[in-house]
Amino acid sequence: MREKIKYIMGKKSFHIGMVIIIMAVILFTVGILALRYNVEGETNMPFHLSRIVLISSSEGMDKEAGENKWAFDINQNNDIYLYIEKNKNYNKQEVIKAIEIDNLQVQKEREKGTITFYRPNVLEEGGNFSNKPVNLVDKIEYIGATETNLKDLKVSNQGGVIVFRYANDKVAQYVSNEEEVNHNDLLKKSKVEEEDLKATITFDLTIKLESGKEYKANITLDMPVEGILEKGTTSKEITEVKDIIFKRTKN
Repeated sequence: MREKIKYIMGKKSFHIGMVIIIMAVILFTVGILALRYNVEGETNMPFHLSRIVLISSSEGMDKEAGENKWAFDINQNNDIYLYIEKNKNYNKQEVIKAIEIDNLQVQKEREKGTITFYRPNVLEEGGNFSNKPVNLVDKIEYIGATETNLKDLKVSNQGGVIVFRYANDKVAQYVSNEEEVNHNDLLKKSKVEEEDLKATITFDLTIKLESGKEYKANITLDMPVEGILEKGTTSKEITEVKDIIFKRTKN
């Protein structure tokens, strides 16, 4: 029996068969790991997205009123706050070089209004955001710094918040002769329909590190936050972000 085994093991076909089996096992293992990576992505990043805060609101922009006391073009604004935190379980020192938002896409059920994206306001007047041409963007990059400064597009290099605005400009109009106008009521009073506002936006979020590593995820958000027609301003905090998969794009 021993001689027979020795004879079989000595044959060329046996060695070829063993090589094929080993290769098959390796390929199977690699396939399983690749599948797991596609599903889970990076599980131990130096920095991670911890939560997203959405604030939806309405805004009336003054226009020529003619015989009326008031006339407005109505913008429906959605401010998106992304919180990047340091991973306390990551045992190496890393520093954020930049965080980029790009590949901004919008799927809208009704083509009403003008779809725009804005960076934080660069002007002295107008608050944190202003729907002015100077603030229009098709992508945004926050540079790592000692502390976060939204106006200057800086984010703390050890984690901070970045923000941008998705707006549906001039989605409706409203004229009035009332003594006072509450901007939170403009959408409801203009008789705009909920379907005119609904949209799904997607974008890529890339975290770039000084070490050269880069991590990218695609994010999908439904806009606006529910209740905007009745309340005028609504907000939502998303803390379940496990479904947002980051993958390393540079080592």
